[in-house]
Amino acid sequence: MAEAAAGPPELAIDSRGVATIRLNRPQHLNRLHRQDLQALQAQLSHLAADPSLRVLVLTGSGRAFCAGFHLGELESADAARDDPQGFERTVDALEALQVPTIARLNGSVYGGAIDLALACDFRVGVGGMELRMPAASLGLHYYPSGLQRYVTRLGLAAAKRLFLLAQAVPADELLHLGFLDELVAPAVLDSAVQQRVDTLAGLAPLALQGMKRSLNEVARGVFDIALLREREARCAASADLREGLAAFAARRPPKFEGR
Repeated sequence: MAEAAAGPPELAIDSRGVATIRLNRPQHLNRLHRQDLQALQAQLSHLAADPSLRVLVLTGSGRAFCAGFHLGELESADAARDDPQGFERTVDALEALQVPTIARLNGSVYGGAIDLALACDFRVGVGGMELRMPAASLGLHYYPSGLQRYVTRLGLAAAKRLFLLAQAVPADELLHLGFLDELVAPAVLDSAVQQRVDTLAGLAPLALQGMKRSLNEVARGVFDIALLREREARCAASADLREGLAAFAARRPPKFEGR
């Protein structure tokens, strides 16, 4: 993928409803400034209101996915007055997005960027990348929803390893830890991500969106059985289900409309 000019993240949406957000500070390993978080929040809000959206891919420019929040801004005197939970709210908004999300990890992942990747439903990484959560080496206590995501996605033992040791973890170990769903050579990253995009874009949107939300709620232990039943009933009465059954009987690809 071609690199864009350095600056805030850029959003593109194709005719199939596949969105791509690209982090755009490659000279600084795509570190996130406050203006980047504001841009991401606006982009995610726009996507959340788009009924034609089917999939989101989050990726970076250059040789790294993201280096996390810009520590120089963390040190600024007015940091406490300038949306101190801005990073947390951005990642929470990404996790809450209704459609399936894929982190296209074009390189290494550091600090808060790990939580950005964990907030996605799938993570595809490349050989040679690494991950490091330096909070303990900086004197930081991580924010609550991020800790919860680490534990629910990776398990307590893996979360403790990443947070309490603050050591770099290489790509092959990230696959074993469950952080990566797939590890590929850089030359085939695009095709690997595209395969997942094509699969997700061809499935029933109502079922995907409902089950994504329900699975995340179950993982956090905060699910409401009535809401799960409501989503189940909505899909059972949907035109998507009728189309899926008709396509199965006719041995043809389904054409879902998300209703």
